[in-house]
Amino acid sequence: MYDPFAGRGTTPITAGLMNRHIIANDINPLSEVFIRPRLSPPEQSDVLARLSEIPYDLSLRAEFDLSMFYDPQTEAEICSLRSYFMQRKGSGEFDSLDAWIRMVATTRLSGHSSGFFSVYTLPPNQAVLPLRQIIINKKREQVPPYRNTKELIAKKSKQLLSGLSKQEREILYQVEEKAQILCADARNTYQILPACVDLTVTSPPFLDVVAYNTDNWLRCWFCGIDAEAVGKQITVPSDLGRWSSIMSDVFLELFRITRPGGFVAFEVGEVRGGEIRLDEVVVPLGIAAGFVCEGIVIHTQTFTKTAHIWGVSNMIGGTNTNRIVVFQKPVP
Repeated sequence: MYDPFAGRGTTPITAGLMNRHIIANDINPLSEVFIRPRLSPPEQSDVLARLSEIPYDLSLRAEFDLSMFYDPQTEAEICSLRSYFMQRKGSGEFDSLDAWIRMVATTRLSGHSSGFFSVYTLPPNQAVLPLRQIIINKKREQVPPYRNTKELIAKKSKQLLSGLSKQEREILYQVEEKAQILCADARNTYQILPACVDLTVTSPPFLDVVAYNTDNWLRCWFCGIDAEAVGKQITVPSDLGRWSSIMSDVFLELFRITRPGGFVAFEVGEVRGGEIRLDEVVVPLGIAAGFVCEGIVIHTQTFTKTAHIWGVSNMIGGTNTNRIVVFQKPVP
């Protein structure tokens, strides 16, 4: 099972739990930060033991102002965690347990409840820029409170690990040994052998809808990733012709790596107030690459808290339907 736009890894992790061999790719190296540790889930007792060993220097501060997000002591704890991971990486001591704790900490950096390190802000997949957070703070008349970072990491780890059975753990360990996690342009994944993928399930970057680089600036900083450099590689074109050209090349690459008889499930939506339905664009691109379109699954979704925070009403703005175009590679 392959996902060329893996993002936070929901698809490959789900496939892993189904005992599938997985290949995950994303041009943002942040993707591996989220995926790899969840294929090697630790014991909660080991997480707690390692957390107790991580030193905190309460004098540390970030190289730029984060006071709109964090209490000074919370910021010092976050910077201490970041420094610890950097040091472990540099010395070659960084291990799967460190990777797990870093992953969990990264998911806690900012969010809309007391379970996150930050004061109230947008949900964690959309880290606002500092100026926007200042506006949110003024509007809500809020000041960042102290958050105990180790306690929150421990609490989230327990939540993530408690639902895993012994059998699921063993399956994930076996999957991780053979898993390919790539950081490449989806149009050129030479690391993947021809005709080796049975099923691709993915959702590509939509047409000028999400600012993937700015949404991840805080996470990239924490993980030592150059967000600006990554942003230059991420393609979110506003022109439909340019988007189509890029996806055309993606389909050619998917055709190369898909085995005869294999499938591609390509999830898109409608954009620009429903004026453009990307499934209608995707179908001819897949056919031109050599696939046969087997059908389109359309799911009308009910908006969640994220949409309401943005002030988007259901069926009025945003992406109101998920459209999954299913292709098959013909058997000669």
